[in-house]
Amino acid sequence: MDDFVRRLRERKLVQWALAYGASAFALIQIVDIVAQRFGWPEQAMRLVIIVLAIGFFVVLVLAWYHGERGAQRVTGTELLIVALLLSIGGVIAWRLAPGEMGSEPVSGAPGAARASARHADDDSTPVSNDSAPISNAPVDRKSIAVLPFDDMSPAHDQEYFSDGMAEELLNALAKVKDLQVAGRTSSFSFKGKKADLRAIGKALGVANILEGSVRKQGDKVRITAQLIRTDNDFHLWSETYDGDLSDVFELQERIARAITKQLEVVLAGDQKARLVPVATTNAEAHTLYLQATAVFNRRDGAHFPDAIADLNEAVRLDPKYARAHARLASLHVIDNNYTGADETQSLAACEREANLAIGLDPTLGEPHAALGVLHEYRREWLAARVEAERSVEIDPGDTNAQFWLGLNRIDAGYVALGTASIDRALTIDPLLPNALGWRSYLYLEAGDRDNARRLGQRAVAQGLVAAERYLASIAHEEGRDADAIALFTRGAKSSLVGFPEDASAVLARGRYGDAAERARAIAMIDAYLATGPKVVSAGASWALLLLGDPARALALAQEPRTSNDTLFTVALWTSPGAAARKLPQFAQYLQTVGLPDVWARFGPPDRCRKQESGDYVCA
Repeated sequence: MDDFVRRLRERKLVQWALAYGASAFALIQIVDIVAQRFGWPEQAMRLVIIVLAIGFFVVLVLAWYHGERGAQRVTGTELLIVALLLSIGGVIAWRLAPGEMGSEPVSGAPGAARASARHADDDSTPVSNDSAPISNAPVDRKSIAVLPFDDMSPAHDQEYFSDGMAEELLNALAKVKDLQVAGRTSSFSFKGKKADLRAIGKALGVANILEGSVRKQGDKVRITAQLIRTDNDFHLWSETYDGDLSDVFELQERIARAITKQLEVVLAGDQKARLVPVATTNAEAHTLYLQATAVFNRRDGAHFPDAIADLNEAVRLDPKYARAHARLASLHVIDNNYTGADETQSLAACEREANLAIGLDPTLGEPHAALGVLHEYRREWLAARVEAERSVEIDPGDTNAQFWLGLNRIDAGYVALGTASIDRALTIDPLLPNALGWRSYLYLEAGDRDNARRLGQRAVAQGLVAAERYLASIAHEEGRDADAIALFTRGAKSSLVGFPEDASAVLARGRYGDAAERARAIAMIDAYLATGPKVVSAGASWALLLLGDPARALALAQEPRTSNDTLFTVALWTSPGAAARKLPQFAQYLQTVGLPDVWARFGPPDRCRKQESGDYVCA
């Protein structure tokens, strides 16, 4: 043993090892900096470390060999061999680097990194919206997803506030033209899940993730944020900001500026001066707005009255709070669908609040989107289309507005154009539940059962139980009528407001059962109508279409007081309405509901042509 130690000392193996280790460590630091700058994948760094590790043993062998010869000098040939090994490793690392350095591009999902709807043309071809990669396009390095911030408040009761901070940052960044931002629903779908950031990046098609936390205690707030690359988990930037509740917009502005700086985003116009607008100077009003927004985002009908009360208080505290007025309009316009509130009063409140919002801030798209829905409920089709398109023109990144525009177009017979709008909503926000559900139905109508099943299942996974009625159609086509009845029973329940509790089960058996079951379903509808409801559910005319009674469906749909006509009109312009479109009374239905007005402005819809008499014939 003593002899072995003596020989180690004579051959200076320890000195060689230390010298090589120090040099290798320095080289790794340099390569790491270069890799971060040029976006090299983690495989490149691993390969460098492996090459250097191999080099360590080569150096030890050389040290021993020369020590045996009594010399510590390395020959030029030996240096050439070592250099050649390192060069080969460098070439391989270079080949693995992405983008301009010749790597295979990273496959992405059809999320923000695919193509933002900001730049999409109305006549663009619809794209697939499954979360699986659909192309080999590289992920844009100027793409980002904003994950919901963690609530680090002492009582952990400020989740609405931490979510609101993240959502407002997302909305501000989404308006930067040089930056691609994943939609809110998709980003927030990872809330509470300990998913790997690389998996999230791949699922959303983004190169960067913004995550953080919010600690709110009294009037004090602390926001911690960090920007992370999704390909190698490298932290590009992190910072902690402290302030009062009155400072939240300034804190968000500083975070947004830091992000655009890190990603080398080009700012234009007013964004050079400001990214996050100061929506209100009243901290309490803003807190109430965030609470109500959390309810609206969840479509939590049970708490709609609370959200409306919060927003009413917010605009009392700050009558010029345009965004609060706009959110009030959005809540009111869908209030009847979720709570059964008086539709006349709700629509009047929507109109009042939307017009107030527009007067205070003409740059908001949300109030126009709400007015689009309002006019459609009133069957003012031309005004509905104008407002819906105006909302998207103002804010193309608003997925809710894109989705509502899509339904507006389909309701008026423009199925292909409406499908394109829904696709654009899903391009921005691939996990938007309602858009997934309706797109599933449209795929089914197009004969694409695989995509219909995939998107329908995804919608259900996101909490949209109504999408099970589309899965029911697939089960029926596959001869699984027992499954179809079970799925439709669950999926149609929310569409039959005002009907008996078991109405969806009766309708399911009537649709997929025998003649006796169909007769029971028809009798159920007759019993409902006999109660003389003040507002007739559109579920009644929809159900009559599904049960093969198109004449009664058309007659009922012409009633001046029906709610949520989309359920019926989408069916009318797709396969369930084929028989209705061929009836002589269909022309009268069109005139009664006023659809020719919008057709005169925008041209005939997909299935219709105008005759010399001025009437329309629809296939």
